[in-house]
Amino acid sequence: MRSGELARLAGVTVRTLRHYHEVGVLAEPRRDSNDYRNYDLRDLVRLLRIKRLAAVGIPLERMSELLDDAGGGSAGDGDAGALLDELDAELVAQIDQLTRRRAVIAQLRDHRAAPDVPPELAPFFAVWATSGISPELIRADREHSVLLAHLLGEEAMPQLAHFYERMSDPTMIQVVSAFAEQFGSLGAGSTEQDISSVVDSFGTAFGGLIAEFADHELLDVGASSPLLSEYTAELLNDQQRQAMERIEARFADR
Repeated sequence: MRSGELARLAGVTVRTLRHYHEVGVLAEPRRDSNDYRNYDLRDLVRLLRIKRLAAVGIPLERMSELLDDAGGGSAGDGDAGALLDELDAELVAQIDQLTRRRAVIAQLRDHRAAPDVPPELAPFFAVWATSGISPELIRADREHSVLLAHLLGEEAMPQLAHFYERMSDPTMIQVVSAFAEQFGSLGAGSTEQDISSVVDSFGTAFGGLIAEFADHELLDVGASSPLLSEYTAELLNDQQRQAMERIEARFADR
């Protein structure tokens, strides 16, 4: 039989058939006088066996040892049994991973959070979305949180989530909103006094919170701090950058 007929009988494509020849799990058949491949029923049976092994999840590179096994092919045989145990362990790990992924999706969906938000912080962004804080600030903080969570790592997520929880307290939301409005008003027409006032307002509004988390070593980004500063600076105008530089300098040693 020709390639097309074999592929049709086995339920595969001719391209798949050629791939099996390339990787060596299905030997090239003899060719007839017209140089066409000429398959027989043994080729069909081997192709069906390959499909069975693939359906179980056995990789192509492991198939030859099973296909060419002269024994009875019992799952209790050493090689076959060990391979099935290995595949089962891989599936258990995949199921665990998918279960965790579904839990993350459910958490994000419950809080109507964007998929790129660290799931541990999703509840707090949901609070801010209804707090009157500008969408621009929320978007900027979301991107900032993605970078911060990456730099701190999984170990620090509980402490970072606690920080966001404190920032989402109803009284703090009002403070954040008021400061954001004052900070956002800085621009080309702002005076030196305006910039100093913003710096002082930050200290009054967030000094206590910064002190509360200053001793959390896990929240220290260390050498990565310039990355956060650089990212923040890209979002700001000249006057806002001046204010942030003074704020960072004031709290650098705390």
